[in-house]
Amino acid sequence: MADRPVTSTGPTSQAPLAQLEPNAIGAAQDMVLGMANSAPTVSVGLTLATLTAVAAYAVGPVIILTAVPMLIIANAYRRLNLWNANCGASFEWVGRAINPYLGFLTGWLMIAGSLVGAISGVVVLAPSVLAIFNATATSTWPNILISTAVILFMLVIAVVGIRITARTQVSMAIVEYTILLGFAITGFVLVLGHHHGTFPITRGWLSVSGIGGKGSLASGFLIAVFMYTGWDATVYVNEEVKHRRRNPGRAAVMAVALLAVIYTMSEVGLAGTVSPAKLQANSSSALVYIAQTLGGGGWAKVMALSLALSVIASTGTAIVIIARMVYGMAGHRVLPPVLSNVNRRFATPVVASVVIGLILIVATWVYLLSGSIANVFTQVIDVTGLLYAGFYILTGLAAVMYYRRRVFSKVGDTLLVGILPLAAAGFLVWIVVKSLQAAPASQIWSVVGIVTAGVVLMFVARFVLRSPFFQIPRESAPRDADEGVSG
Repeated sequence: MADRPVTSTGPTSQAPLAQLEPNAIGAAQDMVLGMANSAPTVSVGLTLATLTAVAAYAVGPVIILTAVPMLIIANAYRRLNLWNANCGASFEWVGRAINPYLGFLTGWLMIAGSLVGAISGVVVLAPSVLAIFNATATSTWPNILISTAVILFMLVIAVVGIRITARTQVSMAIVEYTILLGFAITGFVLVLGHHHGTFPITRGWLSVSGIGGKGSLASGFLIAVFMYTGWDATVYVNEEVKHRRRNPGRAAVMAVALLAVIYTMSEVGLAGTVSPAKLQANSSSALVYIAQTLGGGGWAKVMALSLALSVIASTGTAIVIIARMVYGMAGHRVLPPVLSNVNRRFATPVVASVVIGLILIVATWVYLLSGSIANVFTQVIDVTGLLYAGFYILTGLAAVMYYRRRVFSKVGDTLLVGILPLAAAGFLVWIVVKSLQAAPASQIWSVVGIVTAGVVLMFVARFVLRSPFFQIPRESAPRDADEGVSG
Protein backbone atom coordinates (compact mmCIF):
# COMPACT_ATOMS: atom_id res chain seq x y z
CA MET A 1 0.00 0.00 0.00
CA ALA A 2 1.40 3.41 -0.95
CA ASP A 3 2.94 5.54 1.75
CA ARG A 4 2.69 9.24 0.98
CA PRO A 5 2.80 12.53 2.87
CA VAL A 6 -0.44 14.49 2.66
CA THR A 7 -1.68 17.93 3.58
CA SER A 8 -5.39 17.52 2.83
CA THR A 9 -7.66 16.17 5.54
CA GLY A 10 -11.11 15.60 4.07
CA PRO A 11 -12.60 12.10 3.65
CA THR A 12 -12.65 10.67 0.16
CA SER A 13 -16.24 9.46 0.20
CA GLN A 14 -19.10 11.67 -0.94
CA ALA A 15 -20.69 13.57 1.94
CA PRO A 16 -24.42 13.35 2.65
CA LEU A 17 -26.59 16.15 1.26
CA ALA A 18 -27.44 17.43 4.73
CA GLN A 19 -24.61 18.09 7.19
CA LEU A 20 -24.11 18.28 10.93
CA GLU A 21 -24.36 21.83 12.29
CA PRO A 22 -20.90 23.45 12.29
CA ASN A 23 -19.71 25.74 15.10
CA ALA A 24 -22.70 24.76 17.25
CA ILE A 25 -20.93 24.31 20.62
CA GLY A 26 -17.79 25.60 22.29
CA ALA A 27 -14.75 23.90 23.78
CA ALA A 28 -16.09 24.08 27.35
CA GLN A 29 -19.35 22.41 26.38
CA ASP A 30 -17.41 19.78 24.47
CA MET A 31 -15.25 19.14 27.52
CA VAL A 32 -18.38 18.60 29.63
CA LEU A 33 -19.59 16.01 27.10
CA GLY A 34 -16.33 14.10 27.52
CA MET A 35 -16.54 14.21 31.30
CA ALA A 36 -20.21 13.20 31.26
CA ASN A 37 -19.38 10.15 29.17
CA SER A 38 -17.02 9.02 31.94
CA ALA A 39 -19.89 9.32 34.46
CA PRO A 40 -17.74 10.55 37.39
CA THR A 41 -20.23 9.93 40.22
CA VAL A 42 -21.10 6.43 38.99
CA SER A 43 -17.40 5.63 38.48
CA VAL A 44 -16.58 6.72 42.02
CA GLY A 45 -19.55 4.79 43.39
CA LEU A 46 -18.61 1.58 41.61
CA THR A 47 -14.89 1.72 42.41
CA LEU A 48 -14.55 3.41 45.82
CA ALA A 49 -14.67 0.30 47.99
CA THR A 50 -12.75 -1.93 45.59
CA LEU A 51 -9.99 0.57 44.79
CA THR A 52 -9.59 1.43 48.46
CA ALA A 53 -9.17 -2.25 49.30
CA VAL A 54 -6.75 -3.26 46.55
CA ALA A 55 -4.64 -0.09 46.89
CA ALA A 56 -4.65 -0.22 50.71
CA TYR A 57 -5.96 3.37 50.75
CA ALA A 58 -3.29 4.66 48.32
CA VAL A 59 -6.11 5.79 46.04
CA GLY A 60 -4.63 9.23 45.42
CA PRO A 61 -1.27 8.11 43.99
CA VAL A 62 -2.94 5.42 41.85
CA ILE A 63 -5.42 7.85 40.30
CA ILE A 64 -2.79 10.54 39.68
CA LEU A 65 -0.30 8.08 38.15
CA THR A 66 -2.98 6.66 35.86
CA ALA A 67 -3.78 10.19 34.67
CA VAL A 68 -0.31 10.52 33.13
CA PRO A 69 -0.69 7.93 30.31
CA MET A 70 -4.31 9.03 29.83
CA LEU A 71 -3.14 12.62 29.28
CA ILE A 72 -0.56 11.38 26.79
CA ILE A 73 -3.19 9.43 24.85
CA ALA A 74 -5.52 12.44 24.99
CA ASN A 75 -2.72 14.54 23.53
CA ALA A 76 -2.39 11.97 20.74
CA TYR A 77 -6.09 12.52 20.03
CA ARG A 78 -5.43 16.25 19.97
CA ARG A 79 -2.65 15.92 17.41
CA LEU A 80 -4.60 13.57 15.19
CA ASN A 81 -7.67 15.79 15.28
CA LEU A 82 -5.51 18.66 14.01
CA TRP A 83 -4.78 16.49 10.99
CA ASN A 84 -8.24 15.06 10.31
CA ALA A 85 -11.30 16.36 12.18
CA ASN A 86 -14.30 14.16 11.48
CA CYS A 87 -16.75 12.05 13.50
CA GLY A 88 -15.01 8.81 12.58
CA ALA A 89 -12.00 9.92 14.66
CA SER A 90 -9.86 6.86 15.50
CA PHE A 91 -11.61 4.82 12.80
CA GLU A 92 -10.26 7.29 10.22
CA TRP A 93 -6.92 7.94 11.92
CA VAL A 94 -5.92 4.31 12.36
CA GLY A 95 -7.27 3.42 8.91
CA ARG A 96 -5.32 6.17 7.16
CA ALA A 97 -2.13 6.08 9.24
CA ILE A 98 -1.72 2.31 9.76
CA ASN A 99 -4.19 0.10 7.87
CA PRO A 100 -7.87 0.45 6.84
CA TYR A 101 -8.78 -3.04 8.09
CA LEU A 102 -7.30 -2.19 11.48
CA GLY A 103 -9.14 1.12 11.24
CA PHE A 104 -12.47 -0.67 10.87
CA LEU A 105 -11.76 -2.85 13.90
CA THR A 106 -10.83 0.27 15.84
CA GLY A 107 -14.19 1.81 14.91
CA TRP A 108 -15.96 -1.37 15.97
CA LEU A 109 -14.20 -1.33 19.36
CA MET A 110 -15.27 2.30 19.78
CA ILE A 111 -18.91 1.45 19.13
CA ALA A 112 -18.90 -1.76 21.19
CA GLY A 113 -17.08 -0.18 24.14
CA SER A 114 -19.41 2.81 24.22
CA LEU A 115 -22.52 0.62 23.97
CA VAL A 116 -21.39 -1.74 26.73
CA GLY A 117 -20.43 1.21 28.93
CA ALA A 118 -23.81 2.85 28.34
CA ILE A 119 -25.70 -0.34 29.20
CA SER A 120 -23.73 -0.81 32.41
CA GLY A 121 -24.67 2.72 33.43
CA VAL A 122 -28.36 2.41 32.56
CA VAL A 123 -28.70 -0.65 34.78
CA VAL A 124 -27.54 1.50 37.73
CA LEU A 125 -30.04 4.23 36.99
CA ALA A 126 -33.35 2.92 38.28
CA PRO A 127 -32.10 1.85 41.73
CA SER A 128 -30.68 5.38 42.21
CA VAL A 129 -33.98 6.97 41.20
CA LEU A 130 -36.02 4.60 43.34
CA ALA A 131 -33.76 5.30 46.33
CA ILE A 132 -34.73 8.97 46.13
CA PHE A 133 -38.37 8.00 46.70
CA ASN A 134 -37.70 5.26 49.26
CA ALA A 135 -39.01 2.63 46.83
CA THR A 136 -37.79 -0.95 46.47
CA ALA A 137 -34.72 -0.79 44.25
CA THR A 138 -34.85 -4.41 43.14
CA SER A 139 -38.30 -4.40 41.52
CA THR A 140 -37.84 -5.46 37.90
CA TRP A 141 -40.58 -3.54 36.12
CA PRO A 142 -39.98 -0.18 37.82
CA ASN A 143 -36.33 -0.59 36.83
CA ILE A 144 -37.32 -1.32 33.25
CA LEU A 145 -39.82 1.52 32.98
CA ILE A 146 -37.48 4.13 34.47
CA SER A 147 -34.54 3.05 32.31
CA THR A 148 -36.67 3.02 29.16
CA ALA A 149 -38.18 6.43 29.91
CA VAL A 150 -34.74 7.99 30.46
CA ILE A 151 -33.32 6.49 27.26
CA LEU A 152 -36.30 7.75 25.24
CA PHE A 153 -36.06 11.21 26.82
CA MET A 154 -32.34 11.52 26.12
CA LEU A 155 -32.89 10.14 22.61
CA VAL A 156 -35.33 12.95 21.87
CA ILE A 157 -32.81 15.52 23.10
CA ALA A 158 -30.08 13.90 20.99
CA VAL A 159 -32.28 14.05 17.90
CA VAL A 160 -33.39 17.66 18.43
CA GLY A 161 -29.83 18.95 18.24
CA ILE A 162 -26.32 19.17 19.64
CA ARG A 163 -26.96 22.62 21.14
CA ILE A 164 -29.73 21.46 23.49
CA THR A 165 -27.70 18.32 24.24
CA ALA A 166 -24.72 20.41 25.36
CA ARG A 167 -26.87 22.78 27.44
CA THR A 168 -28.60 19.85 29.14
CA GLN A 169 -25.26 18.21 29.91
CA VAL A 170 -23.81 21.39 31.41
CA SER A 171 -26.87 21.84 33.65
CA MET A 172 -26.71 18.26 34.94
CA ALA A 173 -22.93 18.44 35.40
CA ILE A 174 -23.16 21.51 37.65
CA VAL A 175 -25.57 19.74 40.00
CA GLU A 176 -23.82 16.35 39.88
CA TYR A 177 -20.30 17.64 40.50
CA THR A 178 -21.43 20.06 43.21
CA ILE A 179 -23.02 17.22 45.16
CA LEU A 180 -20.12 14.79 44.69
CA LEU A 181 -17.36 17.29 45.50
CA GLY A 182 -19.39 18.79 48.33
CA PHE A 183 -19.56 15.41 50.05
CA ALA A 184 -15.89 14.76 49.27
CA ILE A 185 -14.73 18.01 50.85
CA THR A 186 -16.99 17.47 53.86
CA GLY A 187 -15.67 13.95 54.29
CA PHE A 188 -12.07 15.11 53.99
CA VAL A 189 -12.60 17.74 56.70
CA LEU A 190 -14.23 15.21 59.02
CA VAL A 191 -11.44 12.69 58.49
CA LEU A 192 -8.72 15.27 59.12
CA GLY A 193 -10.62 16.34 62.24
CA HIS A 194 -10.69 12.71 63.48
CA HIS A 195 -14.48 12.75 63.63
CA HIS A 196 -15.97 9.74 65.40
CA GLY A 197 -16.28 6.71 63.13
CA THR A 198 -13.83 7.94 60.48
CA PHE A 199 -10.66 6.15 59.38
CA PRO A 200 -7.63 8.44 59.83
CA ILE A 201 -5.34 9.48 56.97
CA THR A 202 -1.77 8.28 57.47
CA ARG A 203 1.48 8.45 55.53
CA GLY A 204 0.57 5.15 53.87
CA TRP A 205 -2.17 6.93 51.90
CA LEU A 206 0.57 8.82 50.04
CA SER A 207 2.64 5.74 49.20
CA VAL A 208 2.07 3.77 46.00
CA SER A 209 2.15 0.59 48.09
CA GLY A 210 -0.52 1.80 50.52
CA ILE A 211 -0.87 1.28 54.25
CA GLY A 212 1.68 -1.23 55.49
CA GLY A 213 2.84 -1.87 51.93
CA LYS A 214 -0.19 -4.10 51.35
CA GLY A 215 -1.52 -2.30 48.29
CA SER A 216 -1.37 -3.75 44.77
CA LEU A 217 -0.37 -1.06 42.30
CA ALA A 218 -1.25 -3.25 39.32
CA SER A 219 -4.75 -3.96 40.60
CA GLY A 220 -5.23 -0.30 41.35
CA PHE A 221 -4.22 0.65 37.82
CA LEU A 222 -6.75 -1.81 36.38
CA ILE A 223 -9.58 -0.07 38.23
CA ALA A 224 -8.31 3.47 37.63
CA VAL A 225 -8.07 2.96 33.86
CA PHE A 226 -11.73 1.99 33.80
CA MET A 227 -12.62 5.14 35.74
CA TYR A 228 -11.06 7.41 33.14
CA THR A 229 -12.56 5.79 30.05
CA GLY A 230 -15.00 7.89 28.06
CA TRP A 231 -13.23 11.27 27.86
CA ASP A 232 -12.68 10.68 24.11
CA ALA A 233 -16.33 11.66 23.53
CA THR A 234 -15.05 15.19 22.84
CA VAL A 235 -13.69 14.23 19.40
CA TYR A 236 -16.77 12.45 18.06
CA VAL A 237 -18.69 15.72 17.90
CA ASN A 238 -15.74 17.60 16.38
CA GLU A 239 -17.68 18.51 13.23
CA GLU A 240 -20.07 20.51 15.42
CA VAL A 241 -17.49 22.26 17.64
CA LYS A 242 -16.15 25.76 17.07
CA HIS A 243 -12.61 25.57 15.66
CA ARG A 244 -13.19 21.91 14.93
CA ARG A 245 -9.52 21.02 14.51
CA ARG A 246 -8.16 22.54 17.70
CA ASN A 247 -10.93 22.67 20.32
CA PRO A 248 -12.04 18.99 20.46
CA GLY A 249 -8.48 17.83 21.14
CA ARG A 250 -7.93 20.50 23.75
CA ALA A 251 -11.27 19.57 25.32
CA ALA A 252 -10.12 15.94 25.56
CA VAL A 253 -6.93 16.91 27.40
CA MET A 254 -8.85 19.24 29.74
CA ALA A 255 -11.46 16.55 30.40
CA VAL A 256 -8.81 14.07 31.51
CA ALA A 257 -7.14 16.68 33.72
CA LEU A 258 -10.41 17.66 35.44
CA LEU A 259 -11.45 14.02 35.84
CA ALA A 260 -8.13 13.41 37.61
CA VAL A 261 -8.95 16.24 40.04
CA ILE A 262 -12.53 15.05 40.64
CA TYR A 263 -11.54 11.42 41.10
CA THR A 264 -8.64 12.20 43.42
CA MET A 265 -10.69 14.56 45.60
CA SER A 266 -13.69 12.22 45.70
CA GLU A 267 -11.92 8.94 46.39
CA VAL A 268 -9.48 10.39 48.93
CA GLY A 269 -12.14 12.54 50.58
CA LEU A 270 -14.69 9.74 50.95
CA ALA A 271 -12.53 6.66 51.57
CA GLY A 272 -11.96 7.43 55.24
CA THR A 273 -15.43 8.62 56.18
CA VAL A 274 -16.38 5.17 57.49
CA SER A 275 -14.39 2.23 58.77
CA PRO A 276 -12.80 -0.21 56.28
CA ALA A 277 -15.19 -2.96 57.37
CA LYS A 278 -18.30 -0.81 56.86
CA LEU A 279 -17.04 0.48 53.50
CA GLN A 280 -16.55 -3.04 52.19
CA ALA A 281 -19.82 -4.27 53.64
CA ASN A 282 -21.66 -1.55 51.70
CA SER A 283 -19.51 -1.64 48.57
CA SER A 284 -22.46 -1.96 46.17
CA SER A 285 -23.99 1.30 47.43
CA ALA A 286 -20.94 3.01 48.90
CA LEU A 287 -21.81 6.61 48.06
CA VAL A 288 -25.41 6.47 49.31
CA TYR A 289 -24.28 4.69 52.49
CA ILE A 290 -21.57 7.29 53.15
CA ALA A 291 -24.02 10.15 52.54
CA GLN A 292 -26.49 8.59 54.97
CA THR A 293 -23.76 8.12 57.55
CA LEU A 294 -22.64 11.73 57.25
CA GLY A 295 -26.02 13.45 57.07
CA GLY A 296 -28.91 11.01 57.38
CA GLY A 297 -31.57 9.85 54.97
CA GLY A 298 -32.15 13.25 53.38
CA TRP A 299 -28.53 13.58 52.27
CA ALA A 300 -28.56 9.98 51.08
CA LYS A 301 -31.32 11.00 48.66
CA VAL A 302 -29.19 13.93 47.49
CA MET A 303 -26.34 11.53 46.71
CA ALA A 304 -28.77 9.22 44.93
CA LEU A 305 -29.79 12.21 42.82
CA SER A 306 -26.16 12.78 41.89
CA LEU A 307 -25.85 9.14 40.85
CA ALA A 308 -29.02 9.35 38.79
CA LEU A 309 -27.87 12.53 37.04
CA SER A 310 -24.52 10.91 36.31
CA VAL A 311 -26.18 7.96 34.59
CA ILE A 312 -28.68 10.13 32.72
CA ALA A 313 -25.86 12.37 31.48
CA SER A 314 -23.68 9.46 30.35
CA THR A 315 -26.67 7.81 28.65
CA GLY A 316 -27.48 10.96 26.70
CA THR A 317 -23.86 11.46 25.74
CA ALA A 318 -23.56 7.83 24.66
CA ILE A 319 -26.49 8.13 22.26
CA VAL A 320 -24.98 11.28 20.75
CA ILE A 321 -21.43 10.05 20.31
CA ILE A 322 -22.21 6.50 19.17
CA ALA A 323 -24.61 7.90 16.58
CA ARG A 324 -21.80 10.10 15.28
CA MET A 325 -19.30 7.23 15.24
CA VAL A 326 -21.82 5.29 13.16
CA TYR A 327 -22.47 8.35 10.99
CA GLY A 328 -18.74 8.78 10.33
CA MET A 329 -18.25 5.13 9.44
CA ALA A 330 -21.42 4.86 7.35
CA GLY A 331 -20.21 7.81 5.29
CA HIS A 332 -17.48 5.48 4.02
CA ARG A 333 -20.02 2.69 3.45
CA VAL A 334 -18.42 0.36 5.97
CA LEU A 335 -21.85 0.43 7.63
CA PRO A 336 -25.22 0.72 5.83
CA PRO A 337 -25.23 4.15 4.09
CA VAL A 338 -28.68 5.00 5.50
CA LEU A 339 -26.96 5.49 8.87
CA SER A 340 -25.08 8.47 7.43
CA ASN A 341 -28.28 10.41 6.71
CA VAL A 342 -28.57 13.76 8.47
CA ASN A 343 -31.95 15.33 9.17
CA ARG A 344 -32.21 18.75 7.51
CA ARG A 345 -34.32 20.27 10.27
CA PHE A 346 -32.29 19.15 13.28
CA ALA A 347 -28.86 18.69 11.62
CA THR A 348 -28.39 15.41 13.49
CA PRO A 349 -27.97 11.78 12.34
CA VAL A 350 -31.52 10.84 13.29
CA VAL A 351 -31.53 7.30 11.87
CA ALA A 352 -28.28 6.39 13.63
CA SER A 353 -29.49 8.00 16.87
CA VAL A 354 -32.77 6.07 16.86
CA VAL A 355 -30.99 2.79 16.11
CA ILE A 356 -28.60 3.33 19.03
CA GLY A 357 -31.47 4.28 21.35
CA LEU A 358 -33.40 1.14 20.43
CA ILE A 359 -30.32 -1.03 20.95
CA LEU A 360 -29.89 0.42 24.44
CA ILE A 361 -33.55 -0.20 25.28
CA VAL A 362 -33.52 -3.80 24.03
CA ALA A 363 -30.22 -4.58 25.78
CA THR A 364 -31.47 -3.08 29.04
CA TRP A 365 -34.66 -5.14 28.91
CA VAL A 366 -32.68 -8.31 28.23
CA TYR A 367 -30.35 -7.66 31.16
CA LEU A 368 -33.08 -6.80 33.63
CA LEU A 369 -35.48 -9.56 32.65
CA SER A 370 -32.73 -12.17 32.73
CA GLY A 371 -32.29 -11.65 36.47
CA SER A 372 -28.54 -11.13 36.06
CA ILE A 373 -28.34 -7.67 37.65
CA ALA A 374 -26.10 -8.89 40.47
CA ASN A 375 -23.57 -10.40 38.04
CA VAL A 376 -23.57 -7.79 35.30
CA PHE A 377 -21.53 -5.04 36.87
CA THR A 378 -18.15 -6.70 37.33
CA GLN A 379 -18.15 -8.39 33.94
CA VAL A 380 -19.35 -5.33 32.05
CA ILE A 381 -16.89 -3.05 33.82
CA ASP A 382 -13.94 -5.28 32.96
CA VAL A 383 -15.04 -5.75 29.35
CA THR A 384 -15.64 -2.02 28.94
CA GLY A 385 -12.17 -1.17 30.20
CA LEU A 386 -10.57 -3.69 27.85
CA LEU A 387 -12.44 -2.38 24.82
CA TYR A 388 -11.56 1.21 25.57
CA ALA A 389 -7.93 0.32 26.24
CA GLY A 390 -7.86 -1.47 22.88
CA PHE A 391 -8.77 1.53 20.78
CA TYR A 392 -6.78 3.93 22.96
CA ILE A 393 -3.72 1.81 22.20
CA LEU A 394 -4.41 1.81 18.48
CA THR A 395 -5.00 5.57 18.47
CA GLY A 396 -1.72 6.21 20.27
CA LEU A 397 0.08 4.05 17.70
CA ALA A 398 -1.69 5.89 14.87
CA ALA A 399 -0.33 9.19 16.20
CA VAL A 400 3.20 7.79 16.17
CA MET A 401 2.78 6.37 12.67
CA TYR A 402 1.26 9.50 11.18
CA TYR A 403 3.92 11.81 12.64
CA ARG A 404 6.79 9.32 12.34
CA ARG A 405 8.73 11.55 9.90
CA ARG A 406 9.11 14.08 12.72
CA VAL A 407 10.23 11.65 15.44
CA PHE A 408 13.93 12.19 14.75
CA SER A 409 13.72 15.78 13.53
CA LYS A 410 13.91 17.40 16.98
CA VAL A 411 14.57 16.24 20.53
CA GLY A 412 11.19 17.56 21.65
CA ASP A 413 9.40 15.72 18.85
CA THR A 414 11.26 12.52 19.69
CA LEU A 415 9.80 12.70 23.17
CA LEU A 416 6.32 14.06 22.43
CA VAL A 417 5.64 12.33 19.12
CA GLY A 418 7.52 9.08 19.65
CA ILE A 419 8.57 8.00 23.12
CA LEU A 420 5.64 9.18 25.26
CA PRO A 421 2.80 7.85 23.04
CA LEU A 422 4.60 4.50 22.73
CA ALA A 423 5.11 4.37 26.49
CA ALA A 424 1.45 5.19 27.15
CA ALA A 425 0.32 2.56 24.63
CA GLY A 426 2.70 0.07 26.26
CA PHE A 427 1.19 0.82 29.67
CA LEU A 428 -2.29 0.12 28.33
CA VAL A 429 -1.09 -3.09 26.67
CA TRP A 430 0.21 -4.18 30.06
CA ILE A 431 -3.18 -3.29 31.60
CA VAL A 432 -4.96 -5.42 28.97
CA VAL A 433 -2.65 -8.38 29.59
CA LYS A 434 -3.04 -8.14 33.37
CA SER A 435 -6.82 -7.84 32.99
CA LEU A 436 -7.04 -10.91 30.78
CA GLN A 437 -4.86 -12.90 33.17
CA ALA A 438 -7.19 -12.07 36.06
CA ALA A 439 -10.46 -12.26 34.11
CA PRO A 440 -12.82 -15.23 34.41
CA ALA A 441 -13.50 -17.28 31.30
CA SER A 442 -16.87 -15.61 30.74
CA GLN A 443 -15.26 -12.18 30.35
CA ILE A 444 -12.52 -13.48 28.07
CA TRP A 445 -15.07 -15.14 25.82
CA SER A 446 -17.12 -11.94 25.81
CA VAL A 447 -14.13 -10.04 24.46
CA VAL A 448 -13.42 -12.80 21.93
CA GLY A 449 -17.05 -12.69 20.80
CA ILE A 450 -17.00 -8.88 20.38
CA VAL A 451 -13.77 -8.96 18.36
CA THR A 452 -15.04 -11.87 16.23
CA ALA A 453 -18.25 -9.97 15.49
CA GLY A 454 -16.10 -7.03 14.40
CA VAL A 455 -14.11 -9.23 12.01
CA VAL A 456 -17.33 -10.59 10.49
CA LEU A 457 -18.71 -7.08 10.02
CA MET A 458 -15.41 -6.01 8.49
CA PHE A 459 -15.70 -8.66 5.78
CA VAL A 460 -19.33 -7.67 5.20
CA ALA A 461 -18.20 -4.06 4.71
CA ARG A 462 -15.42 -5.12 2.37
CA PHE A 463 -17.17 -7.68 0.18
CA VAL A 464 -20.92 -7.01 0.56
CA LEU A 465 -21.08 -3.24 0.98
CA ARG A 466 -17.92 -2.89 -1.18
CA SER A 467 -16.67 0.06 0.82
CA PRO A 468 -13.93 2.13 -0.88
CA PHE A 469 -12.43 2.77 2.57
CA PHE A 470 -10.38 -0.42 2.35
CA GLN A 471 -8.56 0.91 -0.73
CA ILE A 472 -7.31 4.17 0.77
CA PRO A 473 -3.53 4.74 0.77
CA ARG A 474 -1.56 5.12 3.95
CA GLU A 475 -0.79 8.72 4.90
CA SER A 476 1.84 10.50 6.97
CA ALA A 477 2.63 14.08 7.94
CA PRO A 478 5.44 15.89 6.07
CA ARG A 479 8.68 16.13 7.98
CA ASP A 480 8.55 19.93 8.18
CA ALA A 481 4.81 20.31 8.94
CA ASP A 482 3.98 22.33 12.04
CA GLU A 483 0.29 21.36 12.12
CA GLY A 484 -0.55 18.68 14.64
CA VAL A 485 2.66 18.96 16.63
CA SER A 486 3.02 22.48 17.90
CA GLY A 487 -0.53 23.63 17.15
